[in-house]
Amino acid sequence: VQLVESGGGLVEAGGSLTLSCVVSGRPSRMYGMGWFRQAPGKDREFVASIAWNGLALRYSDGVKGRFTISRDNAKNTVYLRMSSLKPEDTAVYSCALSIGGVYEAWGQGTRVTVSS
Repeated sequence: VQLVESGGGLVEAGGSLTLSCVVSGRPSRMYGMGWFRQAPGKDREFVASIAWNGLALRYSDGVKGRFTISRDNAKNTVYLRMSSLKPEDTAVYSCALSIGGVYEAWGQGTRVTVSS
């Protein structure tokens, strides 16, 4: 299984970005997806997750109401729409694939920088 993220970049505070994560070689079992981020000098943190059927959406408190996770199973792609971005959202964002609640595969990440 391979996960490849895209869509990161530099954006001004208050702006928006949409990240994409394409899954190739996907497992035969149904899988959930999650987004995580790691800011410079900080531990990786959970951002959002979505179940295989597009339901059971979860968000961290810090992004709730600003970020939206979605998926298109026909395209093997999960998205993270980020709005009202803040400088503290600056991080490397990675997607991950979960089976049975365990994250088993990770992408390399895409960098998001929010300028003030």
